[in-house]
Amino acid sequence: MEYVVIFEKFENNYGAYVPDLPGCAVVGATLDEVRRLIAEAIDFHIEGLQEAGYNVPQPSLTLPVQTPPGQSSELIATRI
Repeated sequence: MEYVVIFEKFENNYGAYVPDLPGCAVVGATLDEVRRLIAEAIDFHIEGLQEAGYNVPQPSLTLPVQTPPGQSSELIATRI
């Protein structure tokens, strides 16, 4: 599965979140670090949902993504 990830540039760091997985977000010093952390966070988030017996939201590949200045988006594949 691939989820849309929104990346944001802040004054001193970067952040990323997954609109289809509420609460799945990370912050890091560099964009490369944030890419690595969000991929790990997606897998961890999905594992937690599964262990708790919750349904895992399917990716919204048709999710309209409009990124203002300072933001970008990409699809991140999960291991699960």
